[in-house]
Amino acid sequence: MIGRRLSIQGRVQGVGFRESMIEVAQTHRVSGWVRNRADGSVEAHVQGDDAAVENVVAWCRRGPPAARVTKVDVADAEIDQGLAGFERRRTE
Repeated sequence: MIGRRLSIQGRVQGVGFRESMIEVAQTHRVSGWVRNRADGSVEAHVQGDDAAVENVVAWCRRGPPAARVTKVDVADAEIDQGLAGFERRRTE
């Protein structure tokens, strides 16, 4: 099991990015969360099976059709044992 923290930049707010990411995460059976940031980026925490997490990260580099992802920063993250499922969090 691995954990990744993502910062996704570009045209990623107002294009259904969070909702689409929730669907992708559920399809790959990873847990975590996604939220908009006040600076216009999207932040996410993804954890689960190595291959599943990497598939979600790869999707984030493209995003949904209306998005225009320009940069994705990926960092290792601690596994949060309290996470179950994948949720949308409030903007921070």
